[in-house]
Amino acid sequence: MGVLTVLLALLSALGNGAASVLQRRAAMDQERELPGDGGGVGQALRHLLRLLRRPYWLAGGAAMVVSAVAQVGALAVGRLSVVQPLLVSELLFTLVVGSLVFRRRPGGRTWLAFVMLAAGLALFLVAADPSHGHATARNGLWLPAGAVLVLVVGTLLLVARALRGAARAAALGCVTAVGFACTAALIKELTGHFGGGVAAVFTSWPLYAVCLVGLLSFLMLQSTLRAGTLAASQPALTLGDALVSIALGWVLFGERVELGLRLLPEVVGIALMAAGIVGLTRSPAMAQGWDSNNTTTGAAVGPTVRRVADGGSPS
Repeated sequence: MGVLTVLLALLSALGNGAASVLQRRAAMDQERELPGDGGGVGQALRHLLRLLRRPYWLAGGAAMVVSAVAQVGALAVGRLSVVQPLLVSELLFTLVVGSLVFRRRPGGRTWLAFVMLAAGLALFLVAADPSHGHATARNGLWLPAGAVLVLVVGTLLLVARALRGAARAAALGCVTAVGFACTAALIKELTGHFGGGVAAVFTSWPLYAVCLVGLLSFLMLQSTLRAGTLAASQPALTLGDALVSIALGWVLFGERVELGLRLLPEVVGIALMAAGIVGLTRSPAMAQGWDSNNTTTGAAVGPTVRRVADGGSPS
């Protein structure tokens, strides 16, 4: 596990966490100022165009760019099954940035939950010690893998339509997680073509697949952020990304994790991560909605977002 890979992955996690908080704040402000019902593609585009004029949203977009560049660098020099699990640290950065943006100081229980999460992540990665695998996916595997991912996303979207509130946000977070994991796998595939020069990059299909899947994942993230608080969506998003990425690294690139005697510490690591996530979602700092619209953020804000939770359009 190279130092450069870890540093770039952590920088990417910081960018992701900051982007989630800043764009969540922009979505809250927009809902407060422009309440109303409506749906459809036109409404979604109008929401997005309005968000483009908001400083918090633009700052979140810049953070996403930094995150994307760092992620490409990490995947170019490291393994998919290492880089994406390290992005679980995004939850820590989300809390730190969120406590500043929403002006809510996390308590001891919240920090304890993150210590458990960080310890579990470190224990799992050290015990699993994923192998390097192949620079690109083995022939013929992308098509069946893509079909399975589309089926999973479709099923989760159907489930999300039947849910409300935090459960809907969590389901949409899972959809976004699959999209981000697939985007990361495509980036990993793309970096395998860097050795052929610029021509090889622009004439290969992964570049255009990254753009398409990345854009769809970005739009799904906006829906996720409007569906509910970060406490509901962020754990599903980040942990789902890590788990799906490990699976894709194994299936597509032949990245193996150590089992045998290492299985016990791996299970303990996963259990610690799960306990940290549960502790986080139940902590006063996040379970009481530190990023909800009934929270004071330097100025009074309006009622809790209802439109999207009741099936309204994404931003």
